[in-house]
Amino acid sequence: MKTRDLAYVALFAAIVAVLGQFPPVPVPGIPVPITAQTLGVMLAGSVLGARRGALALLLFLTVVALGVPLLASGAGGLGVFVGPTAGYLYSWPVAAFVIGWLTERFWRRYNLAWALVANLIGGIAVIYAIGIPFTSLYADIPLSASAVGALAFVPGDVVKAVAASVVAVAVRRAYPVIELPTRRATAG
Repeated sequence: MKTRDLAYVALFAAIVAVLGQFPPVPVPGIPVPITAQTLGVMLAGSVLGARRGALALLLFLTVVALGVPLLASGAGGLGVFVGPTAGYLYSWPVAAFVIGWLTERFWRRYNLAWALVANLIGGIAVIYAIGIPFTSLYADIPLSASAVGALAFVPGDVVKAVAASVVAVAVRRAYPVIELPTRRATAG
């Protein structure tokens, strides 16, 4: 990894931390609050690509595991990885990777529509696919109840996906951070 890559990873881990400073919005009857941090997950994947985006979230979660209270709830430490919100935390590096992977695949024709597809798939579908079962398990509620409860988050997550997509397209145009390897011609 280059020094520049490490700086990008650290920068986006810090962005997720800053987004955690916005107070979480509790949802009645649901043990998972609405936070701005998933916007950071989407931005990391969209701007940095698969590998660096996932590493940014792994760095962020490592700092949280060390006890630094960077989550929107003001929590930190190992305890956050065994509660109703744990699955959502586990999903963040995976989501950033998926968003980044899709972004890299669409790179040549990347526009707002492709960015939105990547963020909706990675930033919502992947996060919910991992988070909902964990909430069901740790909150001791049926999976269907956990899934229905997650519906309260969809409108806000769609807004975050749109915002991340607009930013990613603008960054790609102004200062593309993702560097795809060029194909080398082989001598025959």
